[in-house]
Amino acid sequence: MLHSLSPQETGGFSFENIRRNAVLESSLSENGFKAPNPRKTGTTIAGLVYKDGVILGADTRATDDMVVVDKNCMKIHYIAPTIYCCGAGVAADAEITTQIMASNVELHMLNTGRPPLVTMVTRQLKQMLFRYQGHVGSSLIVGGVDVTGPQLYSVYPHGSYDKLPFLTMGSGAAAAVSVFEDRFKPNMELEEAEHLVRDAIAAGIFCDLGSGSNVDLCVITEKGVEMKRGRRSDTKGGEGDYRYKRGTSAVLTKTITPLSLELVEESIQAMDQD
Repeated sequence: MLHSLSPQETGGFSFENIRRNAVLESSLSENGFKAPNPRKTGTTIAGLVYKDGVILGADTRATDDMVVVDKNCMKIHYIAPTIYCCGAGVAADAEITTQIMASNVELHMLNTGRPPLVTMVTRQLKQMLFRYQGHVGSSLIVGGVDVTGPQLYSVYPHGSYDKLPFLTMGSGAAAAVSVFEDRFKPNMELEEAEHLVRDAIAAGIFCDLGSGSNVDLCVITEKGVEMKRGRRSDTKGGEGDYRYKRGTSAVLTKTITPLSLELVEESIQAMDQD
């Protein structure tokens, strides 16, 4: 049934829940409870379709709030022989979700005797995540090559999905997608596409505090999969020669203040030597 606006109601945003939220928070604090804080995660994952297949990329930093807990974690997960999945969000959720999917796909292959389709994997993933209404914090990029050719999908924690020639997800996605939008073109050669994915992940690393360390790549073709770990070394900060020549920074003013000191007492102690 359609709901029509009353004369007192107007269109646009509604902020009537602000007062309700304030009352709920105050009642929680009176009983010794605290409202949960939003969960912050940090990751940059990306993928694109090139001439002969799909390339997936991810950074390797795992964070717990503002603490880096793992500098070289694996965010590109196995699903099937020519289907892989990048995971962003809660690391444990992404890990277990992809493990369950890999097991289900293996059972499907044994039952049907046919290789899996990327669309089938995407459908099962989005149905699984929709069932939990976003409480499983997995943002996924599914890429692979099947009988229909190269396929690339993104699956969001609530179960929605996209099919695009290039995709980015995670907290560094805005920086990564800007690189794709500037340089992506259809039917790219392997070397050019690999450099593009690597630079997109590096952009997320440089522009997002939650992303960092190395760049992992996964090249998927109908012939097989090639996993390339640590494909960019210049993402590591804090290296270089910071010693500058004397006179690099000009001295604008110089003041010398002489100090008049008087020796009041002097004592000498001999050190014991064995």
